[in-house]
Amino acid sequence: MLVVWGRKNSINVQKAMWTIGELGLAHERRDVGGPFGGLDSAEYGALNPNRLIPTVVDDDGTTVWESHSVVRYLAARYGAGGLWPEEPAARALADRWLDWMQTTLLPNLAPVFIGLVRTPAEKRDMARIERGARAMGESWRILDAQLEGRAFVAGDGLTMGDIAVGAACYRYHALDIEGLGVERPALPNIAAWYARLQEREPFRTHVMIPLS
Repeated sequence: MLVVWGRKNSINVQKAMWTIGELGLAHERRDVGGPFGGLDSAEYGALNPNRLIPTVVDDDGTTVWESHSVVRYLAARYGAGGLWPEEPAARALADRWLDWMQTTLLPNLAPVFIGLVRTPAEKRDMARIERGARAMGESWRILDAQLEGRAFVAGDGLTMGDIAVGAACYRYHALDIEGLGVERPALPNIAAWYARLQEREPFRTHVMIPLS
């Protein structure tokens, strides 16, 4: 059975779990990281020398860490022709949105999330949080343009390209951006895409949980 190491409120673990849910894979998730600890154990260090989450161990002993590598691995091994487009150009289209989340969205999402959810009010750097919220709103315009005429980021069906940006989109909507005095841009294509994601049970189960 596939084993996933990582706590369920980590966005990186959520990407892996959403992928697993879409693929219908039998699995066991083990809580490590954050309040659960365990990352400094010898057992975990032997699996992942970075001591971060998630780490996935497949039935045959294949061990994968780094969330986007996990998504790619699972999609390629178990979702060829679906989450993993087989045609190289289509696959590249899906693939780049995984990286775009990491390079473009995350640097602005992280300080907003950490600042509003995991930092006491008296210790928040409100100027940095507000800058991140505004920059994130502008970045979403890029994805909104990509979704023009498409149901999902790479075409008519869900692919690995939707996983990372979809998890980030939930957090963007769940965070109190308006409370910062920041106006969210009008993003009609993202609104329609996000509504489609919410219709998917694995997205609701593994991603749409209270922020903590």
